[in-house]
Amino acid sequence: MTTDQILVRIGEAAQLHHHQGQRDAARHLLSQIWDEIGGDHGNPLHVCVLAHTMADVQDDVHQELLWDQRALTAADRLTDEQTTQAGVALPVAGLYPSLHLNLADCYRKLGDLARAREHLRHAQSGIDALGDDEYGRLIRNGLHTLTQQLTAPAVPQAK
Repeated sequence: MTTDQILVRIGEAAQLHHHQGQRDAARHLLSQIWDEIGGDHGNPLHVCVLAHTMADVQDDVHQELLWDQRALTAADRLTDEQTTQAGVALPVAGLYPSLHLNLADCYRKLGDLARAREHLRHAQSGIDALGDDEYGRLIRNGLHTLTQQLTAPAVPQAK
């Protein structure tokens, strides 16, 4: 169980978006927390989780991509000790499949299929770090869907 109060608040913002449909309210709360933690200079776990969550509430895919990139950069500064101290059961390696999945999806939306496939490969290579639980199944399903989207034949555009 997560004991870190910043992570709890980030989770509350995620709930506003995912379960209550309050995207703007979630974005506002996340912006407040972002300022409180010191932005990119904050605790890498807070930065990673907040940026990963903030990406989900963006209306513009370019902004979503920037937040997802921030999350990945912060994850690279994380240790398993930091996640354990915060009450996060998932090792740092377990964060990467989701982070890369989101980046791959952003690049797909932007039409950069080479980068999308690159991040998809990174996500797939880290999948063994996930358990056979709800979170692991969610990420695996997302990877399966994105793999299908990236391997489907292109539909010719009407002229």
